[in-house]
Amino acid sequence: MSSSLSDTPPVLSDRVRRLIYQASYTGMKETDLLLGHFAKSYLADLSDDDLTDFENLLAAGDHWIYVWVTGNEEVPDAYNTPVFKLIKKFKDSN
Repeated sequence: MSSSLSDTPPVLSDRVRRLIYQASYTGMKETDLLLGHFAKSYLADLSDDDLTDFENLLAAGDHWIYVWVTGNEEVPDAYNTPVFKLIKKFKDSN
């Protein structure tokens, strides 16, 4: 059986692999599931600036991410980035 190039998974950078791991183990099961699935689905296609926004969001802490994503608290401007909006859209579609 021959294998085509489209059958091979994308090669992930060390940065993306690290962020997928971090997103999957934030410390709170709800955010682990949301961010882990989001990271596996989207991070490989994000720009370096978007990856930086994602890193900054992870640094804010899982408690804050959870209350922002659920809409229980207003998202500070520093974290209300296109990446956060993509996470929120991802959450709402699942």
